[in-house]
Amino acid sequence: QVQLVESGGGLVQAGGSLRLSCSSSGLTFENYAMAWFRQAPGKDREFVGGIRWNGRDTYYSDSVKGRFIISRDNAKKTVTLQMNSLKPEDTAVYYCAADLDYYKLARPDYWGQGTQVTVSS
Repeated sequence: QVQLVESGGGLVQAGGSLRLSCSSSGLTFENYAMAWFRQAPGKDREFVGGIRWNGRDTYYSDSVKGRFIISRDNAKKTVTLQMNSLKPEDTAVYYCAADLDYYKLARPDYWGQGTQVTVSS
């Protein structure tokens, strides 16, 4: 059974930083591309960024590019989202996701349960 578990969410002031982690089990982590999504109240789930299985390629949505960084540690089976220069509009539930196909990360096969990030102005 595949499990993705996010942690690190919380309340932060605008301009601050937060680091989310996603631990995995039940899958061969190093084979999977990983992604982060978010969903704000009343809005559709939004792709934030993705990382290839080997960590060599990443891509981000325009809304977070230059502020957020995705990294992974295959030995620890974790993926991390470093969020800097946070804005109130970054407030959302953040989800970790996994798929074998890096080019199909917009529709991943596996999802975590999400962690809340709230940015106060």
